[in-house]
Amino acid sequence: MAITADYHMHSLHSGDSQAPMEQMVQSAISKGLTHICFTEHMDFDFPVSDASPEGYFEVNTDSYLYDLIKLRENYAKDIQIGFGIELGLQPHLARQLAVYAKSFDFDFIIGSSHIVNKTDPYFPAYYEGRSEEEAYREYFASIIENLKKISNFDVYGHLDYVVRYGPNRDTNYSYDKYKDIYDELLTLLLEKEKGIELNTSGLRSGLKDMHPCMDVLRRYRELGGEIITIGSDAHKPEHVGSDLQRAAEVLTECGFKYYTVFQHRLPEFKRI
Repeated sequence: MAITADYHMHSLHSGDSQAPMEQMVQSAISKGLTHICFTEHMDFDFPVSDASPEGYFEVNTDSYLYDLIKLRENYAKDIQIGFGIELGLQPHLARQLAVYAKSFDFDFIIGSSHIVNKTDPYFPAYYEGRSEEEAYREYFASIIENLKKISNFDVYGHLDYVVRYGPNRDTNYSYDKYKDIYDELLTLLLEKEKGIELNTSGLRSGLKDMHPCMDVLRRYRELGGEIITIGSDAHKPEHVGSDLQRAAEVLTECGFKYYTVFQHRLPEFKRI
């Protein structure tokens, strides 16, 4: 296996997963992984609904870390387990996120856009009353706004998350269609010395590509981007390490020779 690290996974410490941490670790070991990183959800000010009660996406970090330390001790000879977090970025949360990120000795922080102007693109209401392109552009514009105000993260997660839920999903979606906004977004990431994530869950969701699509990956590399982590976004043990072989093929095709893991917020490059 060319890639042996999965740097995006959730357990029962995240509201949308019921998976025991140990089962996630055991699944990773059984699949030959050498590095994993738990990235439990921390989405402050997530809209409250029947599907997501107040605090649903806010991890109890102390409890999470306690369980992780025990697993590190028990599986130290088998696998390296990173202490990560997936921060839900929103511009008005910049100070709160910065304080939280510095409150724990995280190995790795994913910054993700789950909420755009108080709405989750997961729900059909986000797309009502406008074209799919307008909805997608608002999502990408929100990433740019986050990048201008927030810096305390290491990579930006699933850059085109929105296409997973659009009316036509990725049927009419391409980098070329959104080239203007994507180039601004990628340039800002590079100026801030931040990386991106290759999130394999797009394939499990029935998309043609992973997140982001291949042409975005290729453009990021053309602009000089080198920091890229690989994550399954697994919420169940069976999804840990999913499509890593395909990820290696995609990265190679897009011009990458290395992928990235993190420890104590510092990147380490691994040859594909």
